Amino acid sequence: MTAIKIPAHIQPYIETLGEELGVKFLLSFGGSYVHISERPQERSPVVALIGHDKTVALAKRLMTGSFRVPTAKPFIAQVFRGKGWTVNMIARELHVTDVSVRGWLKPDLGRQLQLL
Repeated sequence: MTAIKIPAHIQPYIETLGEELGVKFLLSFGGSYVHISERPQERSPVVALIGHDKTVALAKRLMTGSFRVPTAKPFIAQVFRGKGWTVNMIARELHVTDVSVRGWLKPDLGRQLQLL
């Protein structure tokens, strides 16, 4: 697992599946509805991707039923950058512009104004 801060809405996926499989799951299902169950059917596309045991673990961690998976592109961009990918490679993989990727990869330092 990398030192990248995992956003709260992504944590259940990454902590349950691990970084590599979690990113693969988010890339495959992000932005769409999935159905997961603690008793999944073997023909499920989720089971086909992550396996029966991981599907059950994810259902226990999140919930059973249908829900929309987050796209998590800013997080995924940081993971890919940590693996040495270029901005253009990341943009092509995530189907976004290089400008979007650069924005996601900018350090967050000093963006919040001091109140006092």
